[in-house]
Amino acid sequence: MSTALETNADQRLSLQKSVIEYAEDFLNSLENRKAYEFDSYGKEDGDSFFDIDEQNHLIEDILPFIGERVDKPGLNPASGGHLGYIPGGGIYESALGDYLAAVSNRYAGVFYASPGAVRMENALIDWAGKLIGYTSHFGGNLTSGGSIANLIAISTAREAKKLKGKDLESTVIYTSQQTHHSLQKAIKLCGLGECILRIIDLDEDYRIIPEKLNAQVLEDKEQGLQPFLVIANAGSTDVGAVDPLNAIASIAEEHDLWFHVDAAYGGFFQLTKQGKEIMSGIEKADSVILDPHKGLFLPYGSGIVLIKNIEHLAAANSYEANYMQDTKMHRDEMSPAELSPELSKHFRGMRMWLPLKLHGIAPFKACLEEKMELAQYFYTQIKAMGFEVGPAPVLSTVIFRYLPKDKDANEFNAAIVKAIHQDGRIFISSTTLNGQFYMRVAVLSFRTHKKDIDLLLEIIEKQL
Repeated sequence: MSTALETNADQRLSLQKSVIEYAEDFLNSLENRKAYEFDSYGKEDGDSFFDIDEQNHLIEDILPFIGERVDKPGLNPASGGHLGYIPGGGIYESALGDYLAAVSNRYAGVFYASPGAVRMENALIDWAGKLIGYTSHFGGNLTSGGSIANLIAISTAREAKKLKGKDLESTVIYTSQQTHHSLQKAIKLCGLGECILRIIDLDEDYRIIPEKLNAQVLEDKEQGLQPFLVIANAGSTDVGAVDPLNAIASIAEEHDLWFHVDAAYGGFFQLTKQGKEIMSGIEKADSVILDPHKGLFLPYGSGIVLIKNIEHLAAANSYEANYMQDTKMHRDEMSPAELSPELSKHFRGMRMWLPLKLHGIAPFKACLEEKMELAQYFYTQIKAMGFEVGPAPVLSTVIFRYLPKDKDANEFNAAIVKAIHQDGRIFISSTTLNGQFYMRVAVLSFRTHKKDIDLLLEIIEKQL
């Protein structure tokens, strides 16, 4: 029975054929699939098939179940109609990269175990670091996403600034209302929950006001407090805001603050001329995070943390284990396990490296430029339809709402979102800012084109 886990060539080919046919049918039918579909099943409807038991099943029985119960209901992230949250899309070549990584099962944690895999991941870190403007002596890690990347950055900041438990109640962290909730989690998980959290005022474009930040830091110093960390956005989730990074960097340098930039959404827009101008100053940050599953359109589970001084990152993640002593005898390059909390890890580099090698940089840049243009197009069109709009998009996110004359605005706009979801061909999300309900469109799927934006405008117009 134990030999059943080692399938032979014929069995593998048969499984591959079935899975590939399913995948091709999924991709070829995307144009006819909804971006969002309500789950029409009750909990009792066939859910027993989700359960694991002693029985084995045929792939011919499993794939239809996946198609109906997993890949059909809910949000379809592969759809070009996915305009909610921050889409990515999941380019096909990344799936092939994951397949190769899983079949070979390379362990990319330490150099001597798989020097090629570690060199590949280090090359990706080097490319990403240089993209944001770091020049030398920086380091980083490929993570499962922005949340873990933020966690590593905050942990590194604490170690670099030598914070002790007894200091926390007088230590100050500076954020804004646009700071992503994963950073709040990271602060808590890093044992910094007792720190003083200052929420800095924003301008009309939802960006940190540098003068307010500087004034607050000065006031805290006068009170004998210890300014520690300032967090800025390079593409906030709510509205796509990019804080004035140069000005914040100057304040951080003057007052010896660790400067962290959350560029999970916006970071890869630096491949474009406009994006690089918007994010000027990001290279001055002590730490930056980016999400390839957003701006590089990779599948979910792809993040990057970058630390300007690799020694800080290494110090925050140093470890000793007798059974790992062999790794020290074969160490030509720093290993991911030395630069992150993870020891066992998926070989994430292949899913990013393969599509970049196959396509080169140009198509990714062109996609990002197209998404910025589409967001500007939507902003212009929805404004012309009489909607109130938020800031003009600097990246690819637009917030908007309709102000009816004789109805509650929040309820009216919530009803529009519900109608769009019920239609299902396009998916958008919403947010609340200063007590006001806003619809939001985030254009970032590589499959989203003008026809999708026009369809959304058509659906919205029918709700008025």
